Amino acid sequence: MSDERQSVGVVLVSHSAQVAESVARMATALAGGGATAPVAAAGGTADGEVGTSAELIARAAHAVDRGAGVALLVDLGSAVLTVKALLAEDEELPEGARLVDAPFLEGTVAAVVAASAGADLEAVVAAAEEAYGYRKV
Repeated sequence: MSDERQSVGVVLVSHSAQVAESVARMATALAGGGATAPVAAAGGTADGEVGTSAELIARAAHAVDRGAGVALLVDLGSAVLTVKALLAEDEELPEGARLVDAPFLEGTVAAVVAASAGADLEAVVAAAEEAYGYRKV
């Protein structure tokens, strides 16, 4: 993962643990050589079912917090609601945690690449959000 330098952490919130973990592995691999930003998957429920878990999300956010903010990317509707509820509660997520409005896979890759290059939270969020404009044809 990362050395001890301040960097933006990235949390992937999916209804599926396998999806979150796979996207995390892919984004980290595509970020290239050298140190990569801290990335954590927060998929599924605490008992391994499909869904979201506020506890898993909070734990993942604290695990990747290196003092420069945490970008949270989500897959579907209730994941958004869970993250918004956590953001509304004081001290549930690290200071500087942000919900990112971006496509899950492409936005994650962009966020991890930007964070790994040392970008600040605003630039990481902007890179992820720009993924909406990626054309495939």
